[in-house]
Amino acid sequence: MDHSSYTTEHLSLTLSVLTLPSLPSAIQFINAHSSHHTDSIVTEDTAAASAFCRGVDSAGTFVNASTRFADGFRYGFGTEVGISTGRIHARGPVGLEGLVIYKYMMRSTDEKGHIASEFGTGEGNRRFKHTDIEASSVPF
Repeated sequence: MDHSSYTTEHLSLTLSVLTLPSLPSAIQFINAHSSHHTDSIVTEDTAAASAFCRGVDSAGTFVNASTRFADGFRYGFGTEVGISTGRIHARGPVGLEGLVIYKYMMRSTDEKGHIASEFGTGEGNRRFKHTDIEASSVPF
């Protein structure tokens, strides 16, 4: 089986689809061929969603939501200045915050899932408002 489609950035509206026999084999395939930036699962099974989010080694794992949500502006970081999926900290003296890596997990609760709309100002665009989420554990 040719997997080159899964290691190529197409720079177009190309969708590569592969059918696998189980969730564990899908997680294994994603971890072997993903960019490790953002991956999403579409499921009604809460256990499968939880296993996916914890098993996929990507900076963002989403459930029933568009991967287009993975954006610095949408995360509330302001203008996007870069994307990193690295797992090591900065060089030189750093504090605890500089040594910690983050994984963003998001789950849509809408019956039909969520897609990312265009944002900005003007007709047809939405202004996103960000608030801190107080959480001590993953809710799913």
